[in-house]
Amino acid sequence: MPTAAAPTRAPTLLSRIVRRIILAIWYLRGWKIDSPLPKHLTKYVIAGAPHTTNWDFVFFTGATHEEGVRPNFMGKHTLFQGIMRNFMLDMGGIPVDRTAKANATEQVAAEFARRDELALVIACEGTRKSDGKWKSGFYHIARAADVPIVPAFADNVKKIISFGPPLVPTGNYGEDLLKIAQWFRSKLPDYERFKVLEQQARDIIAGKNDV
Repeated sequence: MPTAAAPTRAPTLLSRIVRRIILAIWYLRGWKIDSPLPKHLTKYVIAGAPHTTNWDFVFFTGATHEEGVRPNFMGKHTLFQGIMRNFMLDMGGIPVDRTAKANATEQVAAEFARRDELALVIACEGTRKSDGKWKSGFYHIARAADVPIVPAFADNVKKIISFGPPLVPTGNYGEDLLKIAQWFRSKLPDYERFKVLEQQARDIIAGKNDV
């Protein structure tokens, strides 16, 4: 599997062009940061929600740029082959080989261990068409890598990105998920998907739902 270590070579021309376009869209559309990333962190998982549009990648790339952070994301290892390899690495991609002996969580945790800085952005709902329930992969990665989770909320109406307080996974997924859910609901109390997320956490705590 190709290494995902931060490149020491010059970024590809294509990645520079794409990044400039993304940042131009961020600024032209007038997005702002409501609450910044914790400055003392060097390694963490950004739990982004809600994931309702393909523009989410643009908004979070712009927000992290404002904060002086180069975001990373996971991708199938086959996307990092041939002429696309350097471009994907330059854009922050971390190749994950799901056919390898080590599972995705172990592979990404190893990548955290190899780097001095890594901000991994994960859309925790899995897909934009989900019912609001979250997958637990983001949590297991943070716990395996021994890094905190930073919740991040994108308000597409007000064009605001908010970063929440970091949460260190305790191993009690239900209780930790409830804290994250309550932070998201504080940003948008009546949003149905966040209500589903909070109920999911309560069901896990009550033993009505598995992890």
